[in-house]
Amino acid sequence: MKAIGFDNQKYLTTQSEQIRKRIEHFGGKLYLEFGGKLFDDFHASRVLPGFAPDSKIQMLRQLKEDVEIVIVINAADIESNKVRGDLGITYDDDVLRLIDTFRELDLYVGSVVLTCYTGQVSANAFLKRLTALGIRCYRHYPIAGYPSDVVHIVSEDGLGKNDYIETSHSLVVVTAPGPGSGKMATCLSQLYHEHKRGVSAGYAKFETFPVWNLSLKHPVNLAYEAATADLNDVNMIDPFHLEAYGDIAVNYNRDVEIFPVLNAIFEKIQGSSPYKSPTDMGVNMVGNCIIDDEVCRAASRMEILRRYYTACVNKLKGKSNDTEIPKLEILMNQSGTSTEIFPAVSAALLKAETTGAPAGAMCLPDGRVVTGKTSSTLGAASALLLNALKTMAGIADEFDLISAGVLEPICNLKTRYLCHKNPRLHTDEVLMALTISALTNPIAEKAQEQLAHLRGSDAHFTVVLSDEDEKLLRRLGINVSCEAQYETKRLYHK
Repeated sequence: MKAIGFDNQKYLTTQSEQIRKRIEHFGGKLYLEFGGKLFDDFHASRVLPGFAPDSKIQMLRQLKEDVEIVIVINAADIESNKVRGDLGITYDDDVLRLIDTFRELDLYVGSVVLTCYTGQVSANAFLKRLTALGIRCYRHYPIAGYPSDVVHIVSEDGLGKNDYIETSHSLVVVTAPGPGSGKMATCLSQLYHEHKRGVSAGYAKFETFPVWNLSLKHPVNLAYEAATADLNDVNMIDPFHLEAYGDIAVNYNRDVEIFPVLNAIFEKIQGSSPYKSPTDMGVNMVGNCIIDDEVCRAASRMEILRRYYTACVNKLKGKSNDTEIPKLEILMNQSGTSTEIFPAVSAALLKAETTGAPAGAMCLPDGRVVTGKTSSTLGAASALLLNALKTMAGIADEFDLISAGVLEPICNLKTRYLCHKNPRLHTDEVLMALTISALTNPIAEKAQEQLAHLRGSDAHFTVVLSDEDEKLLRRLGINVSCEAQYETKRLYHK
């Protein structure tokens, strides 16, 4: 079992307490901008072992009597059919998914706001669809000079022309399908309208990374830079916090750059700013819940290495910009990260060299390293998955989990009837075959029972995996990295 470096229960308790204090500080109404992922924050769970991917949602559920959720979507993203890269669905479809998920968790969704609305055809169709579903909708418009022209922004022709969002709870969580949706502008608009109505309300920001009370070059913070290397975000010392309090705090460039403007907007709306620094705006107790710093440092170095491999593969696919890999190489150097920290890399490369075919290796949660090779019926990912299950179950290598009598007919089905050129089974097909075998084979059943215990394993492959294999391994909770090399010299690899 992997070592734990983060106290998740302490996080839920202290984070909830701090948000309650912030609500009270502003007189009973807080607009909380949620950055990053509300659901499935696997980056946080990887760099902070012990952090549950659904921690933020569980924290909100502790406050559910006070919580109202407002979902923001940029109308231009609806018009352009913008897609979430991790889910493969459009932003407007993701709004519906988010509403369903929040409701299933007994969290109240008050409304949806369309920002940058200019009457786009697709946006109007989405508004009509939401209204028919009984969801309240509001329109926010582009503001000339945003965010620098403070005088115009804080006027009836600026924030004043936006719809006022009717809310009924003390904690209004403002979230979105992705970045650039207009969450902060929505919060500022509400502060303007609330002030006009004589309602005391405040704004705060919920960002997990960078962790303000860890050092600038702490691997956890460097791993955040690695995760945003394609955006060219950088962590930096918050100069406003240092000047105001004499204390060092870590923030990131975009929040530091926008703070003077935000400060001026707060002053224009409310007469004075409640904050002296961008760090003040945040509500983040993550750094106080790390219980084993070395465990989190090691996990963060692994994350930086994975990000590096991913960037190399993306470059091979034509999806990476020219600055991403050099930046990741700098972060690896700063954090003391190399391939030597990941035994699966050398094990996979050695297996490929000795077999003359693509191979893979996996570091199990208990530290053991397992390898898998390509065969006539199994790809490297499928073979590695089966070998890992055998190792976890204590099954000797000479025992077959799936008999040739089961594998060969499936391979024949793929090539003869489904027109596949490659007969080898993907990981999803292998798991189906394993499930069938488990009905009559106790050894296969024993191996299948180990699937849940693979979560947290780290696998590396000597070639780029198919989308099917990579997605399934990730669904099992296995972290995946690959060498930037295709199995064949063909140009089309889907």
